[in-house]
Amino acid sequence: MEDTNTGASSQSESSPAPFKKWFMRQYWRIQQSQTIISMAFWVTTLTLLIWPYVKWRFEDGVTFAGISITYWGLLGIGASVMLVVLLVGLIYDVTFGLWREHMTIIGERNPFQTYQMSPNFAVILIQTNILLRKIAADDEEAMRHCDFVDRWLKWNIDTEIFARTMSGWQNIVEDEDPFLPYLDDEQRERLQRSVDELKTL
Repeated sequence: MEDTNTGASSQSESSPAPFKKWFMRQYWRIQQSQTIISMAFWVTTLTLLIWPYVKWRFEDGVTFAGISITYWGLLGIGASVMLVVLLVGLIYDVTFGLWREHMTIIGERNPFQTYQMSPNFAVILIQTNILLRKIAADDEEAMRHCDFVDRWLKWNIDTEIFARTMSGWQNIVEDEDPFLPYLDDEQRERLQRSVDELKTL
């Protein structure tokens, strides 16, 4: 019974603080509404900028359906702005399909899709490399590929994201031995020094 309580206590201590989680949830909600709010600002601003140039077309005191023609004019300008924005988006998406090239460029400029690896991916790659060495030990090309993967993994170990991940494994997950088999003793020490340096930042 005591072990169960201890485990629950450890889990609650390693979980994010309630206030931090609540605050970030509200921040995320604000971010999700930015597009709608930005559109509202766009429509309002452009409508008020355009109105002085066209208001002479709308006679004062004239109403339509019980509403002043001025408000109908403002509403029409706002709707026109939204339609123009929607039309541009439609052309961008359907006619030219520029989002494909946009996503391609994002991928080309993203180091984690080209030469740098995330620690989560690295752990999976380590496991497949170990298995490949066991089942294809006599295959020269397979071993050559495994050697390349080992060099690639060792190069990535000096990046900050690996130090932060190792710090998370040790301090948040509270794992006593987050072992990475492809590292030698010198590289393990260097990685641990990077983890220790993060604590002073």
